[in-house]
Amino acid sequence: MRLGIISDTHGTLPNEVFDIFGRVDHILHGGDIGGLDLLIELEALAPVTAAYGNTDGFDIRHRCPRVAKLELDGFYVTVTHGDQFGMPDPQVLHESFPEADIIVFGHTHKPLLELVDKTVTVMNPGSAGAPRGGTPASVGIMELEAGIPPRARLVPLGR
Repeated sequence: MRLGIISDTHGTLPNEVFDIFGRVDHILHGGDIGGLDLLIELEALAPVTAAYGNTDGFDIRHRCPRVAKLELDGFYVTVTHGDQFGMPDPQVLHESFPEADIIVFGHTHKPLLELVDKTVTVMNPGSAGAPRGGTPASVGIMELEAGIPPRARLVPLGR
């Protein structure tokens, strides 16, 4: 299973995302979406599981949970924006969601891949729509296959 990982779009969906996510089976959005129209655009590509972020309005909060949990190819996945932890780090996320094999989050606008024994366990794709501090906009791709450790990479946008 191929996943598109995105966060912190803040209402902006760069055209590159459509090419990068063109062959994904599922999209995980780590919050600060920016509007239902953006979710609808992503849903045209693949099913979307999203968590709301601290800047999302009532329309998104009505549709998306603060923390989304699902199972994909035998992996327990948690998606959260992470703002409930201040500026979250992998240790806090693991302690908060001990049942999760994979945790996707946002909020920091800083891309992050945490590997434990070459297994992706925590991923922040960075910000696709509102990069900060000189960090380029980015998204992520993750490959899941039952019985094999998850593989993931960050994909910079705007090159």
